[in-house]
Amino acid sequence: MADPLWTAEEIAAATGGKVAGGFQAVGVSIDTRTIEPGDLFVALGGVRDGHEFVAQARSKGAAGVLASQPVEAPAVMVEDTFAALEKLGVAARERAPQVRRGAVTGSVGKTSVTQAIMAGLRLAGRAHSSVKSYNNHIGVPLTLARMPRDAERAVFEVGMNHADEIRPLAKFVRPHAAVITTVGPVHVENFPDGEAGVARAKAEIFEGLAPGGVAVLNADNVWFDLLKTEAEKVGATIRTFGTGEGCDARLIDFQGAGGHAVVQARLHGKALDFPILQTGFHWGLNSMAVLLMLEALDVDLGDSLAALGSFEPLEGRGAEYLLRLKGGTATLIDESYNANPVSMASAIRTLGARSVEGRRIVALTDMLELGGEAPAFHAALAEPLDRAQIDLVFCAGPLMKSLWDALPPTRRGAYAESAAELAPRIVQAVEPGDLVMVKGSNGSKAGVIAQALRALDSAGEEGGA
Repeated sequence: MADPLWTAEEIAAATGGKVAGGFQAVGVSIDTRTIEPGDLFVALGGVRDGHEFVAQARSKGAAGVLASQPVEAPAVMVEDTFAALEKLGVAARERAPQVRRGAVTGSVGKTSVTQAIMAGLRLAGRAHSSVKSYNNHIGVPLTLARMPRDAERAVFEVGMNHADEIRPLAKFVRPHAAVITTVGPVHVENFPDGEAGVARAKAEIFEGLAPGGVAVLNADNVWFDLLKTEAEKVGATIRTFGTGEGCDARLIDFQGAGGHAVVQARLHGKALDFPILQTGFHWGLNSMAVLLMLEALDVDLGDSLAALGSFEPLEGRGAEYLLRLKGGTATLIDESYNANPVSMASAIRTLGARSVEGRRIVALTDMLELGGEAPAFHAALAEPLDRAQIDLVFCAGPLMKSLWDALPPTRRGAYAESAAELAPRIVQAVEPGDLVMVKGSNGSKAGVIAQALRALDSAGEEGGA
């Protein structure tokens, strides 16, 4: 067994619980589907009470259980398992004061930027980060609780749907550096004052900054002044990225080609040219944010550039796939994990800049949580699609009907009420040489379309002639 992450006695001391049988845990899990041998299983409440899965957790090798209801030993018994998980996270942070911690939030790009930062931290030493999109009231304390006591650096993704959600999470993490990638019309239906409310909610991250902490801000964003003011209120050191003069990390040019791009920039006035394995235009600014965050977390520039140069797109966030068809191949750009007006416009622009043998095709599903302005946000995509000279547009969902109605007949591929209904239509339409992008909110099932297209890779017999 690896060195223990937690002993039963340490868990009890951190949570105020009582030991019912000693054990040593090498990890922490809240989900029996992904639990690993040696993990502590935390029996959280919810739609299904975690205590119902204790036996299953033990059968999969759980070392012990954190529980609030009677269970067989070995376990640590507490009054409230969720509160205990929070306390365990705080204890993990406090027992490892040497760790330089970073936090990432923003309307677009949180997970990719977090993982790109992690790639740099990993090159620099013992590192720890969020897995997947563990960025909410459960995911953040869980990520903290999993932090090894000998870690040197860590980065945490912090998300929200409403006001007052980021503040407590930022205070758990107590980051030495925090970045807001950008602010846009995401979750606006939950904010009476729209984007301004989103901006203020994102700025809550600065309230958790450690003394002398660094706030990394997007100077190109319309809410920059508001965010800067909020960061200054807590005495943060401001670092800026953007395209304008005066930015600490200034993007000069971004040239994308098949599967990679070259970024031209200036970091504190010093010229930098470096390759990345991304093609989306948004990765120009993302890479500036990553450089500043890694600098604030004491990673040298060589490691930072090496990390950016080898960091591949995450699944559903720009990953590319070759589709084998009769008579040749097509290319799929899978952006199906999420979408909002900001990321949609960037992805369409990126597609328009790509050279292509055949046609540029998009399959788009509804962007969610946009409130009363949702139909207008969807219809407005017709303009960037026109500028990018997209050949065919396939739309799925009731909100995307607004875009469909705004498209000229020559650009219309097909419309369907759902992603599942649209998938076979686009599979049938794709021909050799085509470049196809799938994008939409996770809740509108854009991934169904991407999976149907990826099936062409092995089928070889489907698709257009």
